[in-house]
Amino acid sequence: MELKFDVVQLDIPQDCNIIVGQSHFIKTVEDIYETIVTTNSSIKFGLAFNEASGPRLIRYDGNDETLIKVAIENAKKIGAGHCFVLLINKGFPINIKNQLQNVQEVLKIFAATANPLQVIVAETDQGRGILGVVDGYSPLDVEKEEDIEKRKDLLRSIIGYKR
Repeated sequence: MELKFDVVQLDIPQDCNIIVGQSHFIKTVEDIYETIVTTNSSIKFGLAFNEASGPRLIRYDGNDETLIKVAIENAKKIGAGHCFVLLINKGFPINIKNQLQNVQEVLKIFAATANPLQVIVAETDQGRGILGVVDGYSPLDVEKEEDIEKRKDLLRSIIGYKR
């Protein structure tokens, strides 16, 4: 048995976030769709899910054609069965993450980010699987007092999480 590794750079459109996860059933697309629109109906999104058995199709849905197309292309590049790629705009992963993790088919979320994202994939004679992700870049330093103030200002004034 041969084992190969691949690093897949995912495409993330401007002003979007991406969520990559593992799921286990054909109903994944419908249930994630329903979860998003009932949690935050203003989020624009595209979803692609790689089947791992049967016809092994890339199933897809969403409410934004561009995001759907990019999600499908990212799912193709990953090529791992039972993974999903969700691109969102006009919302943040934090707005839907808990509800997404409560979808019965969702097993794991590998990443939820707007940063550049690489997926580390292993390939055997059976197929491909996600080993992990590289989310953004390595830290350069420890935050200082002015960095703390900038972080708090971002959360309170710009994003509006705290008042």
